[in-house]
Amino acid sequence: MIWPTRRLKYLSRTIDRRAGSDQPPLLAVSIHKGVIPRESLTDDLPRAEDLSNYKICEPGDIILNRMRAFQGAIGVSPIRGLVSPDYLVLQPSPHVNAQYLHHLFRSSWFIGEMASRLRGIGGTDNGAVRTPRINPEDLGNIEIPTPSLDEQRWIANFLDVETIYIDRLAAIRDRQLHLLNDRSTAFISEVLPTSGDCQFIRLGYLATIQSGITVDGSRTLSDDAVTRPYIRVANVQAGRLELNSITEISVSEKMAAASTLRFGDVLMTEGGDLDKLGRGTVWRDEIPECLHQNHIFAVRPGASLDSDYLALLTRSIYARNYFESTGTKTTNLASTSSGKIRDFRIPLVSLATQKRIVKETSRTLDRIDSLTNLLIKQKQLLTERRQALITGAVTGQIDVTTAGRGSEGLA
Repeated sequence: MIWPTRRLKYLSRTIDRRAGSDQPPLLAVSIHKGVIPRESLTDDLPRAEDLSNYKICEPGDIILNRMRAFQGAIGVSPIRGLVSPDYLVLQPSPHVNAQYLHHLFRSSWFIGEMASRLRGIGGTDNGAVRTPRINPEDLGNIEIPTPSLDEQRWIANFLDVETIYIDRLAAIRDRQLHLLNDRSTAFISEVLPTSGDCQFIRLGYLATIQSGITVDGSRTLSDDAVTRPYIRVANVQAGRLELNSITEISVSEKMAAASTLRFGDVLMTEGGDLDKLGRGTVWRDEIPECLHQNHIFAVRPGASLDSDYLALLTRSIYARNYFESTGTKTTNLASTSSGKIRDFRIPLVSLATQKRIVKETSRTLDRIDSLTNLLIKQKQLLTERRQALITGAVTGQIDVTTAGRGSEGLA
């Protein structure tokens, strides 16, 4: 279907009314949940003591987090509330359905339009933009499909039904992943000698920690510069590597040599979700001559410590308690440091015993990891399906009046 298009600025207007002494609930925009009360997102989000300069939004207003809108931080406000002064508050005109705009804004097509208009330093393809923002003028100039109001309502209702259904399936997969993680943690904790009579030795005495490369686009390259693949935090997941997207970096030979990964290095990220902090993943030369970012620690065990034993230990309740208690919590994330990793005490048994423990646990853990990877893949497919439905519906590639469950749910 081909629909007429209009610039967004003719279908909505920017609202900039400050709170003053008016103090309705404080709201936040979540990438996954849309506009929600701030207190339901996390108790740790920093907030200003004086909210008088915050913006007022009304039910039905569309709220955009200017710094994260291109990642999906957009939503329709269900209640009257306060939002950050840096957010955009849009009031849809009578000629457009607010929920239709909400879905359109979260489509891959519109996100691409916003990403191409971001003001900042760097590019969105690898997350290198610093202080990215979408300006109201740039946003208003985007030409959007404008079917009739009846068609907009059909599209919005169809997508409401479909996305709720997909989100319920995703929530079930999340619960299953959580149960599998609990099962593996409990199993590992039962077999490891974390409460026995063995010596507990500081990791800093058993391994070295290699720092990575700081990405700096302004760095002057020397004549001996080399270009190498390098992994970022996004490539190191809890207990596994995600190597589908690898970038390259040019640095001097000396810097490359100091940050090249070796077979058997145990990779730990500096920051992330609190429950995954300190989780180690063994590097097995998946990519030759690969470098690593400075936010990834490469722990290189010495002769008395087995890499797989160390990685296994980081999945235990013992390790989880250590890293969660020593982690620095900021917003809804946490971080650790090379010093805290060095201070982690290792229950040291003989190298032969370490290898035996790894071998004896591998069969059970392989089954759990296989199920985990299957559930992760299913979640990825659900995410892709959700995005494809939204984009197809708001761009006219899907006729929602003849589509499946969405139309049936409206009958």
